[in-house]
Amino acid sequence: MAGLGGDAPQPRSHGKKKRKKSKRIGIRIDMTPLVDIAFLLLTFFMLTTTMARPQTMEINLPPDENVKVEIAESNLLTLRLNEKGEVFWNIGMDAPQKMEFSKLRADIRQRVQANPKLVTLVKIDTKAKYEVMVDVMDELNQAEMQRFSIARMTEQDLKLISEVK
Repeated sequence: MAGLGGDAPQPRSHGKKKRKKSKRIGIRIDMTPLVDIAFLLLTFFMLTTTMARPQTMEINLPPDENVKVEIAESNLLTLRLNEKGEVFWNIGMDAPQKMEFSKLRADIRQRVQANPKLVTLVKIDTKAKYEVMVDVMDELNQAEMQRFSIARMTEQDLKLISEVK
């Protein structure tokens, strides 16, 4: 039989001789430097992080669902967004026209400067991604459009868009 070590195997002793357990020496770890380092890191990260307020957007909701707001057709810009993220716009009861998303901000800024009473109605397809709505709201804010509403796109809106393509 091969052994791992160079020593010969020791025979087992069947005697009643008991071994004395050796006394364990207690180990003590000094935690004082660890606490100092923890507080040093805590103060470092507290002082170097920026204290930014969360960005929020104020939303004004009507007090009653049955309230109807009357707006002149010449002051109403309607933006329709389909599920692909394509933008269609019209003013009043005109036929919708397709617009590139990249030109949206400049176009809205120009229209707001021409007509300060302009209100934008954003109609979004229920199948569209949430990201599309957020992008349009960002564009409206950057174009300094203060008054806009968000609504669901109806079947009639989908028919109007399908005729444009």
